Amino acid sequence: MGRKKKNLVFDELEILDAGAKGKSIAKAPDGKVVFINNAVPGDIADIRTTKKKKSFYEGTATKFHKLSDKRVEPVCQHFGTCGGCKWQHMGYEHQLFYKQQEITNNLQRLGKIELPEIEPILGSKEIYFYRNKMEFSFSDSRWLTLDEINSEKDFEDKNALGFHIPGMWDKILDIKKCHLQEDPSNAIRNHVKEFAIANDIPFFNTRNQYGLLRTLMIRTSSTGEIMVVLQLFAEDKEKRTLLLDSVAEKFPEITSLQYIINGKGNDTIYDQEVICYKGEDHIFEEMEGLKFKINAKSFYQTNSAQAYELYKITRDFAGLTGNELVYDLYTGTGTIAQFVAQNAKKVIGIEAVPVAIEDAKENAKRNNIENTEYYAGDMRKVFTQNFINEHGHPDVIITDPPRDGMHKDVVAQIIGILPQRIVYVSCNSATQARDLALLDEHYKVTRVRPVDMFPQTFHVENVVCLEKR
Repeated sequence: MGRKKKNLVFDELEILDAGAKGKSIAKAPDGKVVFINNAVPGDIADIRTTKKKKSFYEGTATKFHKLSDKRVEPVCQHFGTCGGCKWQHMGYEHQLFYKQQEITNNLQRLGKIELPEIEPILGSKEIYFYRNKMEFSFSDSRWLTLDEINSEKDFEDKNALGFHIPGMWDKILDIKKCHLQEDPSNAIRNHVKEFAIANDIPFFNTRNQYGLLRTLMIRTSSTGEIMVVLQLFAEDKEKRTLLLDSVAEKFPEITSLQYIINGKGNDTIYDQEVICYKGEDHIFEEMEGLKFKINAKSFYQTNSAQAYELYKITRDFAGLTGNELVYDLYTGTGTIAQFVAQNAKKVIGIEAVPVAIEDAKENAKRNNIENTEYYAGDMRKVFTQNFINEHGHPDVIITDPPRDGMHKDVVAQIIGILPQRIVYVSCNSATQARDLALLDEHYKVTRVRPVDMFPQTFHVENVVCLEKR
């Protein structure tokens, strides 16, 4: 048997920078880059390597000799174990600095294109309690912290309602208080857990697929409405009714109380029936007088206040005069399409998820918007020359693709029709940079504005305006 390679330890490395996915960066004595998962630029620390690759190491800081002046005290008791808010130990102004830097680096280094001066990142007014949707998982064998394991106590309270430990599909960290969604989110979650334990309602065991309670989703909106969706592994009418009645009685402010019975191997709900137990089967989000209906399966930007800022920047970049035909690619439930509709002659939205398109049509009807049309299907199969011949040549294209960016066929189609202007909204500036490079021969980037939708995390959105050369 081969001997296991020993992890290296580098003494007193200075943390130089922040890199991708929330890792920070130092240089090893041999000149290789070290990616560190628990340090802040400006720290000086001993680093134990966890992975050794040809051109870099990955590691963990084991002892700090000097703490960075960019550090702040994390507010959350779960920081460091829960994988949610990786940057909570770094001051918000520094988070914004490194997000802006990542956008700049990706567009310059990966895109290799000529850029205007990148406009300053738009920070979020709320840096905690900003999310309108949270999903929690139940487990009958919760994740024990290192302190708990070392104490050698026999723990009776094995049930958890919280988040998956990063990289572990069956381990759930029990969450006492989460700083991402405003009240009554924490109170609802804690009540559900305590009531279920007190009434012997079994929590799910993912590995062996038994138990009753699977997931809990809480959605809130700026209109003050609250949706709670409980997912169960099997029907147990007595226990289900007991728990749902208790939630409804304790939190009369809930406007939509629903449940799902899901006996399949995974807990995705998109192929499941959602049953309304009390109230409506939806809530409403509002933006500039436009109302958007949100059901349990709807996609809506998870930071409502910053979504409004993002859409305003998108509309500004689009530079509409009222005479343009706009194509909104990856339109989702039509939020951007309807947000810009009053400034355009017509907006055509295309989206892969049929139920999202149904929502978009319903939202347009509700908002008395008569100059939008929506089409469902795989983008590269719908957005073709025949489609353009039928629906008209776009003056402006707005595109907000998933993390993978646009398919190369979609980029080729855009180059084939050459609209005057493109506004590209992205949640992944690396794939955005790749696409901008493909468009570079025909388009000049005229404006770039990052938007921080997710404070305390390394995620950042970016809006780019391209003008035909």
